[in-house]
Amino acid sequence: MRIALDAMGTDHAPSAEVAGAIGALQALDSDIEVVLVGDQSTIDAELARHTGVPPGRLAVRHAADRVTAADPPASVIRRKPESSIVVGLKMVKAGEADAFVSAGSTGAVMATSLFTLRPLPGVARPAIGTLLPTALSPCLMLDAGANVDCKPQHLVQFAHLGHIYAQDLMGIPDPRVALLNIGEEPEKGDELTLEAHRLLDASPGLNFVGNVEGRDIIQGVCDVVVCDGFVGNVLLKFYESVAEFTIGLLRKSLRESDEHLNLEEVFRILDYAEYGGAPLLGVGGVSIICHGESSARAIRNALGVAARAVRSDMVSHIAREVSAPAKSEESA
Repeated sequence: MRIALDAMGTDHAPSAEVAGAIGALQALDSDIEVVLVGDQSTIDAELARHTGVPPGRLAVRHAADRVTAADPPASVIRRKPESSIVVGLKMVKAGEADAFVSAGSTGAVMATSLFTLRPLPGVARPAIGTLLPTALSPCLMLDAGANVDCKPQHLVQFAHLGHIYAQDLMGIPDPRVALLNIGEEPEKGDELTLEAHRLLDASPGLNFVGNVEGRDIIQGVCDVVVCDGFVGNVLLKFYESVAEFTIGLLRKSLRESDEHLNLEEVFRILDYAEYGGAPLLGVGGVSIICHGESSARAIRNALGVAARAVRSDMVSHIAREVSAPAKSEESA
């Protein structure tokens, strides 16, 4: 298995990417290889600072250009064809890599993935799925920002994409799927959520548990929660800020306290780095999007997500499941 890693993506590239790749290779199965995509000389200089690189499992693919925050996402593939994002995704398209991981511009990775890997047949809107910590096990939320304006049928498709991800990568045979709304009652919400609830409730193959409010997610009442990308991105950013705020308060309290508490598990649960990266679900390949501030640990875990997605053949699973309803509608 070969995973292409954008080595120029994080805010402090390529140090986090190189360290994360080495850590991942030390932890993952021996049949996995990582290809660092980016400026050869910069990556080589960073590699020279490290020891313990698994022999024969770490390669470099030169990409002369780098995508910046100022680059319009939709034009990256045309204006910067030699950038690490475009080169890495084209490796997946050509079969030279089985997955792509990047902490670069979310918009650029998403737009280039859509153009290069193309949506799977039957998928109207690929969505970003991200894991949220809860009191129990993590909950997959989608869409986290790929689609600001959605129709009810798009939310239903997000539910099916999340259902498959939860089965294949989270190991949940019959994941509980919920719709994010302003109330639990079926008659609550706007036109989008009212119709989405009706469609989800009638959708075969889904363990739909109804509406959930924002406060319910953190209690672990569902395994997958769906919403449009506008709401999802707002919730994600708030979740991240609350986690950082809570960790800061705990650390401050611990410094001022005479007691010695073991808070490592709390920090681990709240830290986004624990979950690695968010997959773009519904395209014809594995594309993992990471936070721009990703640490080496976050990159390492994102590579682990990519490896599990490839190992479980998640893309083929989605293609089979999503194309079936589309064919049924066409015959009808």
